[in-house]
Amino acid sequence: MVNDLKSDDFRVYEDGALQKLSVFSHADVPVTMGIVIDDSGSMREKRQAVNAAALTFVKTSNPQDQAFVVNFNDVYYLDTPGDFASNIEDLKSALEKIDSRGGTALYDAVYASLDHVKLGNRDKKTLLVITDGEDNASRYTFDELLRYAQKSDAVVYTIGLLGSEEPGGLFKMHGGSAHRAQKILEKLAEVSGGEAYFPRSLDDVQSTCEQIAHDIRNQYTLAYYPTNARKDGTFRNVRVDAFASGNHSKLAVRTRPGYYAPKLNATTASASGQ
Repeated sequence: MVNDLKSDDFRVYEDGALQKLSVFSHADVPVTMGIVIDDSGSMREKRQAVNAAALTFVKTSNPQDQAFVVNFNDVYYLDTPGDFASNIEDLKSALEKIDSRGGTALYDAVYASLDHVKLGNRDKKTLLVITDGEDNASRYTFDELLRYAQKSDAVVYTIGLLGSEEPGGLFKMHGGSAHRAQKILEKLAEVSGGEAYFPRSLDDVQSTCEQIAHDIRNQYTLAYYPTNARKDGTFRNVRVDAFASGNHSKLAVRTRPGYYAPKLNATTASASGQ
């Protein structure tokens, strides 16, 4: 993490065209966040460790954050009272609503959580998704979820507890299902500007959650008015470069790879033309 860059150290390109920054900030601002946890049958022995890690994630976040919990198996449940938890006890209670059974409706749960996070009024929005397997029960397809994630302004972090637990508590992936699940979690994080993590054991989940909380609290926010002002609904590719200064070597930037421009519908276009 490099925390001493200035606005002049960044270049933002949309579809290859250099953009002029209108907003630059680097501050720990409150976040609206959803914690989305797999509660399928295969998670039964893992939930206690996952719950403890999720609570650590909340406690190391900004005290002004808004948070909610979604548990899912064949279906998904918003388990915090109201839209968001009012205190840490609400979150703890929501995490402890364990009914590990059934399949994994991962796509449906994340899709619904992307909807729910919109209700928050914090400047930044994020989801933390924890699962141990491949989706097998959703109504939405992965492509539909990806497109919705690209239209959302939420950053998605994923934690995959994939494979079987070997002696010593280490996870070892076997067969195509675990590898497909890994690719899905990586892609979901990538399109939103987040990151995918695959702890080697349950003991590593807590430190992973702490790392994600630290990442959320140490981000740069860059904003611009696109030079391409057309409201045509097309996907715009975004690239951000950061230039090393002082003692820094070459810098790597992680951000969402693009966004869908708003689309002017036919009714609006007709009305505005009269």
